Amino acid sequence: MTRIPAGTPARRTVRSFVRREGRLTPAQARALARLWPRYGLEPEGLRDLDRAFDSAGPVTLEIGFGNGEVLAALARRHPERRFLGMEVYRPGIGRLLQALEREGVGNVRLVQGDAAELLPLMPTGALDEILILFPDPWPKKRHHKRRLIQPAFVAALARVLRPGGRLHLATDWEDYARHMREILAAEAAFVADPQQSVLRRPTTRFERRGRLRGHGVWELDYRRA
Repeated sequence: MTRIPAGTPARRTVRSFVRREGRLTPAQARALARLWPRYGLEPEGLRDLDRAFDSAGPVTLEIGFGNGEVLAALARRHPERRFLGMEVYRPGIGRLLQALEREGVGNVRLVQGDAAELLPLMPTGALDEILILFPDPWPKKRHHKRRLIQPAFVAALARVLRPGGRLHLATDWEDYARHMREILAAEAAFVADPQQSVLRRPTTRFERRGRLRGHGVWELDYRRA
């Protein structure tokens, strides 16, 4: 396992995303301005999650939460847990902030940025579970280096998970699922474990639309050794 000390700045030249975030609606902009002080964290806040939240409990991190429908649903169903979301794009953050306020959900904190640069700020063993659902598959071979799941990133995930913590991945791209398995198999800190998370994540609109078109979904579950 590659050792990555807490607080070590990430050296990352190839990103897993493109800097195009789409249109921020006026409502989303208002939500960001008004609700960020309540739900948002600056990167430095990741150094002490107990201080960041108003409650105690296990912490689940979702990396790249998109429009936030899974994160909001899980937080609503499990008020005894704490949920942390990392996302690059502001429209998705704004939309989730609207949902959290509308549904009265308080056990969520959000941080904007690249997970590869944010994870090194977190203490070792700070998380109980990590969800990475439908990351960009970058299907063209020349773009595979942009895929999020790479050896150094998986080592960073292992560092912030407590022993026995869980990593759940999902993709609708079979080649990416195969790539994920190969990367995880090479990381001694993770053990494949078909036991699903107790959270039982909801099916997303993205998934439902894909299944109607005949797309498969590959779910990968691992335990931190």
